[in-house]
Amino acid sequence: MASPLDQFIIKPIATFGQIGDSPIALTNSGLHMIGIVGFIVGAMLMSTRQAALVPDRWQAVAETLYEFVANMLRDATGKDGMRFFPLVFSLFLFVLVANLLGMVPGAFTVTSHIIVTFALAALVIGTVVIYGFVKHGFRFLGLFVPSGVPVWLLPFITVIEIISFLSRPISLSLRLFANMLAGHIALKVFAGFIVSLLAAAGAASILAPLPLLMTIAMVAFEIFVAGLQAYVFTVLTCIYLNDALHPGH
Repeated sequence: MASPLDQFIIKPIATFGQIGDSPIALTNSGLHMIGIVGFIVGAMLMSTRQAALVPDRWQAVAETLYEFVANMLRDATGKDGMRFFPLVFSLFLFVLVANLLGMVPGAFTVTSHIIVTFALAALVIGTVVIYGFVKHGFRFLGLFVPSGVPVWLLPFITVIEIISFLSRPISLSLRLFANMLAGHIALKVFAGFIVSLLAAAGAASILAPLPLLMTIAMVAFEIFVAGLQAYVFTVLTCIYLNDALHPGH
């Protein structure tokens, strides 16, 4: 029986050369990410190319997604935060489509790799730091100095705030990565139970519907988790971007 971890193996599809001992290759992960971006761009262009006052179903979906993310960003950052809308909207759609694509049998789940989720998290935190210093200068460091704290307690609180800030990309990436990884491993394990029980002789084969029902339930739950994790990632992104706009506590 194949290992549940085999589905996460990155495999080269085409090799274009190498730098030193490292090959330059298009992998299954890279191909899926290209496909995800292409799908998002194509879907957005198709749904908005003939914008009408009374939208059709595809335009309605695009407008619903737009308003959903825009309201989320405005609630967290105010009107000033809308300058980050292209970034937040792109991240939301990428994570959502990547998570849902991973539910298709035979597809590769790019968000089940920590390097991908950490790159997305690093992009968010990097944007916060760069914009914070560009907009506020050294006043951005006030993010780590809460107001109203007694002077004797301030060094300890400042250290805690710095550690908390530095842990953001780790927690943001691990949350998405761990949920996608664990869910797909569980699905693979229960699917393996179905095959094993069906292949078994006698009374054991009667139990085959039990893991089948559990697998169906878990597929539905994983689809819910796929959307939920995209939402959580986007909400936390909005909250972190608010620190770049308003670094004072």
